[in-house]
Amino acid sequence: MFYDTLLENLTAHGQGHLLEYWTDLNDKERDQLLRDIQKLDLSEVNELFRRANDTTKVTLEKVEDLHPIPDSHYESVPNLSNDKIEEYESIGFQEISDGKVGVLLLAGGQATRLGFGHPKGMYDVGLPSKKTLFQIQAERIIRIQKMAAEKCGKHGKITWYIMTSEHTKQPTADFFKSHGHFGLNEEDIVYFEQGTLPCFDFEGKIILDDKHHVSSAPDGNGGLYRSLKNQGVLDDIAKRGIEHLHAHSVDNILIKVADPVFIGYCKSKNADCAAKVVQKSSPSEAVGVVCRVNGVYKVVEYSELTDEAAERRNSDGRLTFSAGNICNHYFSAQFLVKASNFESKLKLHVAKKKIPYVDRDGVRQKPTEPNGIKMEKFIFDVFEFAENFICLEVARDVEFSALKNADAVKKDCPSTAREDLIRLHRKYIREAGGIINDDIDVEISPLLSYGGENIQDLVNGEVFTISPFHLKSMEEAATNGLNGNH
Repeated sequence: MFYDTLLENLTAHGQGHLLEYWTDLNDKERDQLLRDIQKLDLSEVNELFRRANDTTKVTLEKVEDLHPIPDSHYESVPNLSNDKIEEYESIGFQEISDGKVGVLLLAGGQATRLGFGHPKGMYDVGLPSKKTLFQIQAERIIRIQKMAAEKCGKHGKITWYIMTSEHTKQPTADFFKSHGHFGLNEEDIVYFEQGTLPCFDFEGKIILDDKHHVSSAPDGNGGLYRSLKNQGVLDDIAKRGIEHLHAHSVDNILIKVADPVFIGYCKSKNADCAAKVVQKSSPSEAVGVVCRVNGVYKVVEYSELTDEAAERRNSDGRLTFSAGNICNHYFSAQFLVKASNFESKLKLHVAKKKIPYVDRDGVRQKPTEPNGIKMEKFIFDVFEFAENFICLEVARDVEFSALKNADAVKKDCPSTAREDLIRLHRKYIREAGGIINDDIDVEISPLLSYGGENIQDLVNGEVFTISPFHLKSMEEAATNGLNGNH
């Protein structure tokens, strides 16, 4: 009776084939398949396929009405006066010390392109300290909390919301626990899962990955908004009195976590949504550009820009469309509540993929040609729904170095991430009066310095000759040994 009802419901939605091998399954396998099916809102996923299919039939969106971000909504940190930077920073520190700042970390990736096979945040790029991305970012949170307390006389907690995938949630939580949460309080770290969407063949049939298992894939970082609502994170944000969220991907080794300048800039402008951007390095750089399209803010993929638009320059020689998107965003808590209502309107990004499937004989096959589609949503597709969207341009060499590929690719890889961090830390030492050659590998602990501050007494007039060298905080040095090659 139960089987008949289930089959009738699936058949009514054109997905009756999901029970094709029911008689071949044992009780455990039937339970697995049933759990997979119960996760599906069949009406909704069929509608998603219809929308996705329509998207693939439509040519690229026309972007004739394309404009750069207006100056009124755009500021550049490298061009700001020290007084203005300090003004924004002071506002941000106050919000942090009042406990009104949270961080949304996008950490669902399994680092397959790195050949790592674990959550990407657990990756060690080979710094002198051997610290992982998770540890570096945790220690930046600790440092910025301490700085805010020193500036404002009040210690506020930054809540760290970490979005994992189904497969990375437990390994991530276990990793944090085994490392004592890197000095943070366990109650200030909240894990939640990114959603998934079923994979379809080109006819709209959900693919079986195995006789007892539905094929699915992560729903993209734009699934953030649904997950925040469905998993109670929005309620937690409200309960803690958090008003500002800094969202970023885990793979930027230079990320300024909970950046007080960014928070202060957004609060001072009463923004509900914002993006940090870097100047495109060249017209052909494969990075999306934040701009206005048909009157709303969007990220236009580099493949959607005409050659003319990509190469257009202002009178000062700067690229007209230069605001490179780096997945580094601000959201007001109020906007995130509204964003859950926009989620169903978000654009679906479709990829034709080679998806393993079960053939008519019940044998799992790995196709050699694309045989289906995976769908995902992107975090930046909510920009168009913002009432007050702004941009903050930052220096690439200070704030952006992505880790995506294996070293063999020689770009956005462990070697470039490590070199970019070490190069920045050499710069900090020189600015603080230290003398260091480019062949010296030096790392400054985030517990000592968040952005080059707090090191002058240690490095002024010093000549650095030991390589590699790890400049630590007093607490670290007491616990783990002296500064230097230890």
